[in-house]
Amino acid sequence: MAQSAQVVIGSKALKVFSTCPQSSAVDRDSYAQNVVDVARWSEQAGCEGILVYTDNSLVDPWLLSQIIIQRTTRLCPLVAVQPAYMHPYSVAKMISSLAHFYQRRVYLNMVAGGFKHDLAALQDTTSHDERYARLLEYTTIIMELLRGRDPVTYQGEFYAVHNLRLTPALPPDLLPGVLVSGSSDAGLAVARTLGATAVKYPKQVGCEPDDSNAGIRVGIIAREKESEAWKNAHTRFPEDRKGQLTHQLAMKASDSVWHRDLTQMAASIKQEASPYWLVPFENYKTFCPYLVGSYDRVAAELAGYVERGHRTVILDIPPTREELEHIKVVFARVGQMVAI
Repeated sequence: MAQSAQVVIGSKALKVFSTCPQSSAVDRDSYAQNVVDVARWSEQAGCEGILVYTDNSLVDPWLLSQIIIQRTTRLCPLVAVQPAYMHPYSVAKMISSLAHFYQRRVYLNMVAGGFKHDLAALQDTTSHDERYARLLEYTTIIMELLRGRDPVTYQGEFYAVHNLRLTPALPPDLLPGVLVSGSSDAGLAVARTLGATAVKYPKQVGCEPDDSNAGIRVGIIAREKESEAWKNAHTRFPEDRKGQLTHQLAMKASDSVWHRDLTQMAASIKQEASPYWLVPFENYKTFCPYLVGSYDRVAAELAGYVERGHRTVILDIPPTREELEHIKVVFARVGQMVAI
């Protein structure tokens, strides 16, 4: 495998995030160390930050983010934030408190929905598009509090605050970057209104529109030889009938546009004819598409997304440090193909 001490993932023009392991998938006794390991690998590889999930089945993402900050030197947690879990003032307080203690920036991954059974358990019956309208109000309040120019007064359909100040104040250089998860028209509209990065699970690169403020979530498995990459991919993500049934049940219960679109696309893609691979998604092993193949082939596919304006990439959970080393090679070759 080609390596270079100078090669890192991402650049000022291309922000790359890895993803934190999920507490529901790792033994409790080893979970914290697993998180620290993945965070350190990600930092050493040059990632800007690391996505920290949230849902009813997982440990609190803010506590997990504090562990990540304590055990790394510059990696920025990308914290998934769902309005159903916390008042916007509490989110702003978390951000300013982490900045106060650690002088570390965080990013926010604003999530309108989630698993349908999670929302039902919380008695959240808000419709799909209304959830995005709520997310817009929610994020607006958070960011106004963090900017700290004046006491915040806001009256909306879902939230209202009056003369609200945030202490401790957030240093301006630590203002969080904002990402909005969602491929629907409602989600994209909210991202545009906020000036945020819209993050989606991409279609094949030829089907993706140009968008100068968009991000993609993908997994990458690449090797020098095409055959080696596919062998690794099939070993890591074998087809699983139980997983396929779980995926089908999730599809029936989901109102997510991305879930429906990827499921429909999976039926039309010939396996290994393209680097774009949905078998892990179809078998309920992960939610994002994978790019699989030789370094050059995967780099060319990834460069296609970058050329379309997708300058934020969120990688799937790295299983090993070595896998990130292979991904570094891909990004080095992307940098030779397009200006990043």
